[in-house]
Amino acid sequence: MAKKAIGEGIWAAYKPKGPTSYDILRQIKKATGIKKVGHAGTLDPLARGILVVGVGRAATRQLGEVVKKEKEYAAKIKLGQSSSTDDAEGTKTEFKIINQPSCQEVDRAVSKFIGRTWQSPPIFSAVKIRGQEAYKRARRGEKVVMSKRRVEIKKIKIISYHWPYLKLQVITGPGVYIRSLARDIGRTLKVGGYLADLERTRVGQFTKKSARKF
Repeated sequence: MAKKAIGEGIWAAYKPKGPTSYDILRQIKKATGIKKVGHAGTLDPLARGILVVGVGRAATRQLGEVVKKEKEYAAKIKLGQSSSTDDAEGTKTEFKIINQPSCQEVDRAVSKFIGRTWQSPPIFSAVKIRGQEAYKRARRGEKVVMSKRRVEIKKIKIISYHWPYLKLQVITGPGVYIRSLARDIGRTLKVGGYLADLERTRVGQFTKKSARKF
């Protein structure tokens, strides 16, 4: 990517599935020659979508406000199993399913998470416990207990449900983990569940249409 293609300011990058959010920042630093680069809201390696980046000192100082913006996701949940990481990367535990949840049961379960709710972040997350990221402690085999925190899920729309997959459109306030939502929906249905695929389609006014691809 040529240096003149991007410059200082706040703009949206489209992160593909695979690289980490920091991998994208390294590419931007290399492309621009600007060392002061940051992002608002990490995307897991298995997720793709909008990553809002700030290039330059003035832009990075504004990222704290961007983090607070409304976010929109397209999520695919696999029911019938749980995962140690709450996504497709972890060790799976199979549930013995006698009766698959009906559409009405799924609808009732999903609706419980709309509004202000308590949520425990995934154990494998960047949330810090006593000054260190939870995922680093978990990888060392430490017992990690995540405190619940108050978050807001503004809207959940069921796009499709064909056992074992449930596809949702989710609009959230800041701090929501879609991996946790997938896990908690599975628990509510008593069949287990984990996040099989995730795309962040919007952060505030930043959308896929305006995002730069990497």
